[in-house]
Amino acid sequence: MRKRQAGSNKPVGAGDGPQEITRVRTPRKDRNEVLATVASLLGSKRVTLQCMDGIVRMGRIPGSKKKRMWIREGDVVIANPWEVQDSKADVTWKYTRPQIEWLERKGYLN
Repeated sequence: MRKRQAGSNKPVGAGDGPQEITRVRTPRKDRNEVLATVASLLGSKRVTLQCMDGIVRMGRIPGSKKKRMWIREGDVVIANPWEVQDSKADVTWKYTRPQIEWLERKGYLN
């Protein structure tokens, strides 16, 4: 837990205001990517994903992304289903809160 700086009245973790969206990455059909919501954390870099195509998949967070992406239940991510087993997928991208709001406004999320 971080400590406050002396003389600061802002709560710890408070941003400097609303985040600005510059560009939002959307799932690409040519790369076989789908939007998914994290249903539960299974441990050992595995998650259960509720994908937008209606399939529940077991997702795997690759080692290169494990330390950079802190994923919790309810997060919206891009999943890349495996070609060999359609019931499994790799998590390739995690959306921030302003990006999720943009996706909802544009109709990507139901």
